[in-house]
Amino acid sequence: MNQLISTQNNDHDEIIVSGRELHVFLEVQTPYKQWFERMIDYGFSLGTDFVEIVEKAYTQKSVRAYEQANHHIKLDMAKEIAMIQRTDKGKEARQYFLQVERAWNSPEMIIKRAMQIQDKKILELQNQIQEDKRYTDFGKVVEMSEASVNIGAFVKIIFDKHGINIGRNKLFDWLRDKGYLIKSGREKNNPKQQYIEQGLFELRPTIVKRSEGDVQSHTTLITGKGQVKLAEILMNEFGSGEPVG
Repeated sequence: MNQLISTQNNDHDEIIVSGRELHVFLEVQTPYKQWFERMIDYGFSLGTDFVEIVEKAYTQKSVRAYEQANHHIKLDMAKEIAMIQRTDKGKEARQYFLQVERAWNSPEMIIKRAMQIQDKKILELQNQIQEDKRYTDFGKVVEMSEASVNIGAFVKIIFDKHGINIGRNKLFDWLRDKGYLIKSGREKNNPKQQYIEQGLFELRPTIVKRSEGDVQSHTTLITGKGQVKLAEILMNEFGSGEPVG
């Protein structure tokens, strides 16, 4: 079948046609914008029968691009528009669209599309499994234990589980730079309240015994939820295994 007017598939696997290309094929003398607005008056709806897009175009005398409105119209709408024209070109376009529709609904094409959809789902699943693989074992271990860990212990965990080679002091620097921990003052290295409320950190009070009297201090701990989230971020940023810093 000769391709009189190009067709493509949208995200819902429906056949669509360029409104401007159809306008040219039908040899309509009315400017595209006015013509298409008139076609819409026949009862077609944005989002149901067509979508509006903005595309780049070029004048014949210039290489500079400009933007123009176009429309992706579904096959049923294209057939009706072709019939509305009441011209030989309209009849030719409608017959062509009917051939496209018959070919699209043939048993061979139905099987082919089903296989393509299945292949796409398998590929998406494989990609998702590969993406999750880095965190699955670590996440399972964390989920099995609700214990929070200090920064030093977390450094060892992410090195053992993910090969992230970042020292304790460097991780403190990173957490401060990313805004998780307070940067200065008496509360330096304490987690910010918003991340405590999100369940990523705990601030555990400890008593330091001194000759002049006991002093209360605080230790920053990373919760199980925080360990999973931070490990994911650190994997994306420092996943090479090379020492950080």
